[in-house]
Amino acid sequence: MKAAIAAVGLPAFMVSLDNLVVTTALPAMRTAFDASTSDLQWIVDAYTLPYAALLLTAAALGDRFGRRLIFIAAIGVFTLASAGCALAGTVGELKVARAVQGASGAFVMTLSLALLAAAVPAGRRPLAIALWSGFTGLGVAIGPVLGGAVVEGLHWTWIFWLNVPVGLVAMVLAGRLLSESRGAARRIDLAGIALLTGSIFVLVWGVVEAPTHGWSSPRVLLTLAGGAAIFALFLGWQARGKDPMLPLRLFRSRVFSVINTLSFSLNIGVYGSIFLLAQFFQVVQGASPLQAGLRTLPCSLVPLFVGPATGLLMARWGAARLVLAGQVMVAVSLVWMASAFSAEVAFGWLFGPFLLAGIGLGLSYPPISAIALEAVPEGERAVAAGVNNTARELGVAVGVAMLVSIFATQGGYTPATFVDGLNPALFTASVIVAAGAALTGLLPGFRARSR
Repeated sequence: MKAAIAAVGLPAFMVSLDNLVVTTALPAMRTAFDASTSDLQWIVDAYTLPYAALLLTAAALGDRFGRRLIFIAAIGVFTLASAGCALAGTVGELKVARAVQGASGAFVMTLSLALLAAAVPAGRRPLAIALWSGFTGLGVAIGPVLGGAVVEGLHWTWIFWLNVPVGLVAMVLAGRLLSESRGAARRIDLAGIALLTGSIFVLVWGVVEAPTHGWSSPRVLLTLAGGAAIFALFLGWQARGKDPMLPLRLFRSRVFSVINTLSFSLNIGVYGSIFLLAQFFQVVQGASPLQAGLRTLPCSLVPLFVGPATGLLMARWGAARLVLAGQVMVAVSLVWMASAFSAEVAFGWLFGPFLLAGIGLGLSYPPISAIALEAVPEGERAVAAGVNNTARELGVAVGVAMLVSIFATQGGYTPATFVDGLNPALFTASVIVAAGAALTGLLPGFRARSR
């Protein structure tokens, strides 16, 4: 079991790390490329958009052509794309390389879990999955800190160069330690992939462009309307398809619909805020990239310690109650931050809300996953997991685009104007998370069954 966990955990760690490792490097990238706020948004969203769009596709391709084969190929592509990010000469080249990273990362993350489940006996599978979750959670937690340390000690390009030796080692381990496995062959829904990816891209593009051209400009309104129309076509196609990538019948379950909406709204508020907070300490207070990363640790590292305890808490109090408690904590922490932030605020005043947000996230994520899986028949839980992960990643992309749009409308990227945009963005994030918390009232007295 240890060999299998190492073979799938290392590349999963690498992929999860790159979701947030750029946050503390963004000011350095901004200087290197003379990048706009919109450019910085796309450096993040270029990764998360294809990642979100291809999570369901990755499972289908692995089932058909071999999970181990596709997994190793995806690690190779991710490694090459990381080198491409480091070698990028323009911000446009960096965005393209980040998009390739995100697309290949979706295959790595999805298939790593499938390969682990196939390699470990059923009785030891819960422990193996918990350890795998530790790899991915650690990547998210230390991403801003590692990014800051690398930028400060070396150069921002090294946050991508470090992936190259890790990727090469991961390919060797996967080739030697993992056995090939396949699932039931399914038709690849190419039209569904194209429609979903296109709708997400067009909608987020409209949100990103809104601060520049105005929310009421014909250009922005037409873009948003076009994205909505493409998404409507996607839903129509899924309803008629014989083998859809997103079975709409799953959403007949009120619990499943509500919990994925909660997952989406939570990540809008959290990741959009982290995008801005990691830069505040550098742009406004002159902190080094490493110092900025360390200041985010109460929010990013605490869930690693709180999360494992939720298994016992779910059995006692029920998953829905933990989700409610966690989201209320996150919403309160965002209001607290927005009320406390000023250009001169000492970090001691921010430690409390950062810690409260970390506890709230630790209480929220495990029960959200448990509810999403328990809300559907056992044979559809793999698809349910893919849908829930997709909702989370879409929340990341939309959250960054939406909150930065609010930030850019109200403030600017200078020490004098940064807080003017940050505070309304954080208040908006708190309202979105609070709305998600209110939706828990639609959940029945749900208790995750013990295994």
